[in-house]
Parts: sequence; structure tokens; C-alpha cells
Amino acid sequence: MRPKQQQLTPDEVNRVIGERVRDTRQDLGLTMERFAEAAGLSLGMLSKIENGQTSPSLTTLTSLSNAAGIPFTALFRGLDEEHDAVIVPPGGGIEISHEGSGTGRTYHDLGALRGPLRQIEPVLVTITKADEVFPLFQHGGVEMIHMLEGKLEYGYGSKRYELIPGSTMQFRGEVAHGPTKLIDLPVRFLSIKVHATTDT
Repeated sequence: MRPKQQQLTPDEVNRVIGERVRDTRQDLGLTMERFAEAAGLSLGMLSKIENGQTSPSLTTLTSLSNAAGIPFTALFRGLDEEHDAVIVPPGGGIEISHEGSGTGRTYHDLGALRGPLRQIEPVLVTITKADEVFPLFQHGGVEMIHMLEGKLEYGYGSKRYELIPGSTMQFRGEVAHGPTKLIDLPVRFLSIKVHATTDT
């Protein structure tokens, strides 16, 4: 069951913004009088904002951020929406169908934060049999694998690397990659894909 998110009241929003404005002014070493003058506000208005006693308009907040030389959004730090944490107990994770799935190969999804874009994809890979050819993969973003058990040869483009427990490998997903030889079974490794985003 998803925990209920805390709802902010207008007074709480005013209080947090007031604290950010006051902290910013103090970091700049300015008195209230000088900061109010620089922002084109009255001393009384700045006092009310800093004490959370009024809801400043967007125009007023823009004037304050310009006077301080900071991004407008800096005045909203502390108002970020809470997000769920994903907890997977030992031995947990959902077994998923994967293009590399087959006899003796399982993939367990270790959870991902909800949202329109999945930015990180942690998967526990277990290989217990070596009676099929393992496919090579290509995908966007980067991937890191960390060996937990066994020994294998891992291909990346035309190169081959031998990985043993404790080995870590990081690479770009666009280059063909995957296990090319299973040396000591069972093999178990953690794969973490970090997908490219369109955020700027």
C-alpha cells in the first residue's frame, strides 16, 4: 500500500519560503533595509515575507531572486514532494521475462521508482546452466555490473574481460555486450542500467 503523502498548508509554504529568503539575505551579508531596497520592496513587506506572514506573489519572488542573484527556484528548496522509497527484502525481487531469459537463467527486478521515465534499472542475474548461446545486448544509457558469484568472460564490442566475484565493470549500453563464456557456475551478478534522460 502506498503511504499517504504529507500535504503542505499555505502557512507551511509561506514559512519555508520566508526561511529561504532570510537565509539568502544573511548569506549575502545584507541588512533587511538594503535587501528590501535592492528588490524594490518596502521594509514591512520583506519583514512579513521572512516571517512567513504573507504569500508573496511571483513578481515579488522574482524581484527577490534577481536582487540576490540566485535562481528563482532556490526560494522553494524544502518544498519538494516526497517520493516513495523502494525496499526489496533479501531474496525478493520480481522475476521478469528478459530477452536473455532461458533454461538456467533468471532475472529478478530489484525495484524502480515510479514515474513516467524509469531512470535506473537494477536487476539480479543468475545463471545456473550453460547449454544455450547467450545473446548480446544493446540499449541506451550506461550499465554497471558487479560480480557476486562464479566466473565468466564478458564481451564488450570486440573485447573480452574475465570477471570474478568482486569485479565491477561499467560501460555504454549502445555497444554490444553480454556474457560470452561461462567459466565457473553458478554465476550471479548485479546489473544496474542508468537510462539517458531528456532533462537539461
